[in-house]
Amino acid sequence: MSIDLQNEYGHVTISNDVIATIAGGAAVECYGIVGMASQKQIRDGIAEILRRENFSKGVLVRQEDDQLHIDMYVIVSYGTKISEVAHNVQNQVKYTLNKTLGLSIESVNIFIQGVRVTGEA
Repeated sequence: MSIDLQNEYGHVTISNDVIATIAGGAAVECYGIVGMASQKQIRDGIAEILRRENFSKGVLVRQEDDQLHIDMYVIVSYGTKISEVAHNVQNQVKYTLNKTLGLSIESVNIFIQGVRVTGEA
């Protein structure tokens, strides 16, 4: 699916992959986030950190009644307050998507897929 925007200059179509990549980039910039994880459940008890080109695998963009909802699957750093990290990610993602694409986001849901100790490979 994609988002269609119409303005005085013409028609713009933004794919969900673009939205997911921008949201993932905003999330990994936040303190306490080690990286993005796949939406698919953890295999063998190990959450794999996604590279920048695969951020869309860790972000689900849903459209319901002309409202956008973002589900993000992240790995946090050990020793951080998870609720604060999640709140910061929610604010940062909403702000970034509004600033870069002009989109209003109804909700940003954070799913913690793992906790990593710094220095762990």
